[in-house]
Amino acid sequence: MSFISHLINGISLGSVYAIIALGYTMVYGIAKMLNFAHGDVIMVGGFIIFTFMSTLGLNPIVSVLIAIILCTLLGLTIERIAYKPLRRAPSLAVLITAIGVSYLLQNLALLILGADSKSFSSVISLSSLSLADGRLIISGETLVTIPLCIVIMTTLNIYIRKSKVGRAMIAVSEDKDAAVLMGINVNKTIAITFAIGSSLAAVASALMFSTYPTLSSTAGAMPGIKAFVAAVFGGIGSVPGAMIGGILLGVIEILSRAYISTELGDAIVFLVLIIVLLVKPTGILGKNIQEKV
Repeated sequence: MSFISHLINGISLGSVYAIIALGYTMVYGIAKMLNFAHGDVIMVGGFIIFTFMSTLGLNPIVSVLIAIILCTLLGLTIERIAYKPLRRAPSLAVLITAIGVSYLLQNLALLILGADSKSFSSVISLSSLSLADGRLIISGETLVTIPLCIVIMTTLNIYIRKSKVGRAMIAVSEDKDAAVLMGINVNKTIAITFAIGSSLAAVASALMFSTYPTLSSTAGAMPGIKAFVAAVFGGIGSVPGAMIGGILLGVIEILSRAYISTELGDAIVFLVLIIVLLVKPTGILGKNIQEKV
């Protein structure tokens, strides 16, 4: 039963990674940018929920909805100020800017909220499920996280493939110049992509901090990096790949901590990334793209 418990916990953690990885994979697939500030948007979302729920006493659902709105606006602001001027800039310039935005958000949180960690109260009130005469207990957070991840991934996949905006996203990801000639507003499409990714970051923050309730200015950094690993693992640019990569990474992390070493859990996660890049650089569902010279 302990293995099944670890497996379920791994799928739950991997589902959170998958939701975060969706933001990475969408922005990279459409804008060809690595938004390393994405993890810190999760941290901001956590502080927003904490402030409205614990400090102001608002309903958890209302607090999460406010966090989604404010994180969406934050994502749009970051895209407009930091990334939009770099549309034609070298990828290295964009990467350095993303790192700069990440440290800016961390230090602003540190200045405003202080260095002390906050204890996050769960937004999920669902009771735990006891199975096999109490030998297997599934937390309420897990019961919500896994189905919600499936719903988000399915809805997002349908939206991208069926809606007008989604088809514009696909066109921009294929060829920005050709998309402009077809009358697509590339800047608006990329902004919508950042908005969706940032709103998902707020959802992920609610789920993650409900399960792991320690909140600090750097709380989003490591989950953000691991979600990026998950996006690469599944095939960055692929929405189903982000889900598969996230769940596999969560399972690998929990099982390695349980059966190999608690201290080496993170190292094993990054070892997986190295192996994937050596064996299949495009990831599980990634495609090889030939560039014309």
